[in-house]
Formats: sequence, C-alpha cells, structure tokens
Amino acid sequence: MTASGNTGAHETGTSQLLSFDGSAEAIRRNSQWMAGGVNSNFRLNISPTPLVIERGEGPYLYDIDGNRLIDYYLGMGPMILGHNPAALTEAAKTQIEHGILFGGQTQVEAEAARLVCEMVPSAERMRFGGSGSEVDQAAIRLARAATGRKKIIKFEGHYHGWFDNVLWSTAPAPEAAGPREAPAPVAGSKGQLTDTSDTLVVLPWNDLDLLDARLAKGDIAAVIMEAAMCNAGAVHPLPGYLEGVREACTRHGTILIFDEVITGFRLAPGGAQELFGVTPDISTFGKAIANGFPVAAIVGRADLLDMFSTGGVVHGGTYNAQPIAMAATVATLKSLQPALYEEIGVTGTKLMDGMRAIFERQGIRAVVEGFPQIFHVAFGLDQPARDYRDLALMNRQAYVAFTTALLHRGVRALERGAWFMSIAHDDAVIERTLEAVDGAVSQIKADGAI
Repeated sequence: MTASGNTGAHETGTSQLLSFDGSAEAIRRNSQWMAGGVNSNFRLNISPTPLVIERGEGPYLYDIDGNRLIDYYLGMGPMILGHNPAALTEAAKTQIEHGILFGGQTQVEAEAARLVCEMVPSAERMRFGGSGSEVDQAAIRLARAATGRKKIIKFEGHYHGWFDNVLWSTAPAPEAAGPREAPAPVAGSKGQLTDTSDTLVVLPWNDLDLLDARLAKGDIAAVIMEAAMCNAGAVHPLPGYLEGVREACTRHGTILIFDEVITGFRLAPGGAQELFGVTPDISTFGKAIANGFPVAAIVGRADLLDMFSTGGVVHGGTYNAQPIAMAATVATLKSLQPALYEEIGVTGTKLMDGMRAIFERQGIRAVVEGFPQIFHVAFGLDQPARDYRDLALMNRQAYVAFTTALLHRGVRALERGAWFMSIAHDDAVIERTLEAVDGAVSQIKADGAI
C-alpha cells in the first residue's frame, strides 16, 4: 500500500479504523539487528506497536501501512515548524553542497550562536552540543568547577538525560520514593552506578521552603530543574517559586541551571526564562532549537562559559556545530517570530478547550493543563498537578487505551500524556483531532477501559 492510502479514519472521524500490521511485522523483523527493533528505549512498547514511518509533511506522518496520521509527538518535541518545512530543507541542501564536517569552525555556526545569544536572556556566551543529555552534563561539570562543590539538587519527575549521575527519580514508583519531605533517590536503570546518588539530593518541585532549607547547608554546587515541568507533565511553577529559587541560589552561592531542552524555543523565543521573567546562571537547550536536527546548546553567564576556554573545564564533541545542523538551526531560529507563537497560542488553546469539553460531556475525570505549545492530559485527576507525586496518581492504563484508540482513528499522541503543537496544526487539523478524541473516549468507555 502506498503512503497516500489508508486515510479513511483521518478524513471521516471514525468510519474506518486504521491498521498497523506492517509496522508490527517490520519491528519484529528489525529486532534481529536492532535491540527491540528501535534505537531508543523511549520508543519501545508503544501500543499497539512502535511505528515505522516513511515520511512527514506539515502536521502529518505517513507510515509503511499507508496511514496518514496527525502527529502530536512531533519527534518528541522538536518539530515546532512541523515536518519538512521548506525553509529548513533548503538551508540544509544549500549547506550540504559546501561540505559535511570540517573539524574546524564555520561562519554558519557563528550566526547560529549569535541568534541564540540574542534570543535567550541568560545567554552571554554559549557552546553547541549534540543532545540534551550531553549539554546537561556540561552544565553540571561547569557548576562544580565554578563552586568547588560536589552535590547537585534535582527534582522528582524532572528529566536531565540518561546518564548515571542524573537518571534518578525521573519516574519513581510511589512505594519506592520515600517521604515527600525527604525523597529517596530511585535509580532509573539496571546497571546504573548507585554510588552516583551520593552526588545529588532529590527534592519535590514547587516547594521553596524545602529547597531553601537544603541550600542553607552550603554544599550544593547547582540546582538543576525544568523551569516548567514538561517531561513528566506540563506543570506550571507556583507563583513566586522561580523567583524564590533564583534568590535562594544567589544567597547561598549555588548555580541555578534551567534545563530548557523541552521548553526552550517552544514556550517563547527565549524559552521559559523569557516567559516567566527569571534568568538562571546556566541554561541548556535542544529539540526545537533546530526543528529535528541533532543540535543542543549550553548557554549562560560569560564568566562561567568562558571556563571552557580559560578555566580548564573540558567540553568537546566531534559533531558539535556540524555545519548542516547549524544551517538548520539558523533557519529555525529565524522562523521563530512572535506571530508564530501567537498562532500556536490560538490553535493550542482551541485543542485544549475542546478536549476539556469532550471529557466533561462524556463524564471523564481528566485534567488538561500546560501551555498552548505543549500541554498534558491526565486521566483520573480532579485538579492540576503541582509536582510529580500529584501526576503519579493519574490513570496511566486508561490513558494508554485512549492513545491506542486515537491512533486507530489517525491521531498519534504520546502515551505519557504530553501533546506537542506546531505551526502546521491549523484549525482544520484541530477539528479532525477533536472528532477522533470524541470517538476514542466513546470507545474506551464502551470497552470498560475507564
């Protein structure tokens, strides 16, 4: 079947449910070469099967079964311009004609760096990297070098990459997490070095008193956080919380790191720090910075970032500032104008409000919360979450049944509850999505899944 074929459910709402037999078979076949048939654990065990994609265009993906799907994964967040935008592809094609990798500097990386520094409030200096996990490690190393301290504070439910020293308490089981006032660090993987937990302190987010009390001991090099908690959910900081964290870190000589790998260039041109008006010492970025190209960045105070060049702090990477990726970065950042955020604000709000109305009419307990550019749907909650432990009460099994029913109706949404929006998701796409949501809710109710 061709990629333009199986669009019935997408076009008419619920008249034809889509099949994914081709993807399921390909995953089984490809597992003889790739562990699990995938190249990231975050793509494993998706219901009814991980998908094998042929191409993307605007708000749509086309899979090997010929299904056209409205996509709210958006590559796990990067594709704020939608799939295959013309400006980006043209920039990449032009650059590839000049070369791929030089082991030296280019003018295009300097232009990309200038745009980042002009757009991001905390960016006096910056360096490019290849992934969010990498630049988070660079930020932590920099903070330890600057302060001479070892420990960092991270928060339950916040994700800062898959390396041993930070993959703690990202999704801890409630029975393992310990008391809220003093959470037990919970490792995220077998094989993880458990003694790395000695270098961190885990706290609940959105609790300024607990944070301030721990900082007062004077041994914390850095506080690292998502400025809006958007990996596990889409949780707003409480009024005054970020401002209080900023003041407390300054008072106690601790470096404040905002992990903006998800929120950066998505919530605003300058990220969550621009939206909330709080400037950290160091920030990390990825995902939307280059609309799908493997680009990340660490930015911050000049005196801190200059330690990479004059302070003996090592940061490297063969593919850092790879020219084709830099051309894509420039094209992306130049596209992120105020009108884009205004437009996504309208369509994202329309989708959130429409989903709330459907859930209420169908008698579904659910909270739709977050931002128009990225929001989160939690079944089983009565009010917005304020931290990970609130989110842990959501009915995840029912939500997976919901996303499975959506997929069969031509809408692809993350099983963890996040919905990413792009400029390509117009009113017509939102209306078709809401038709699918209504049909999916009816189905899971009839099946007794909720």
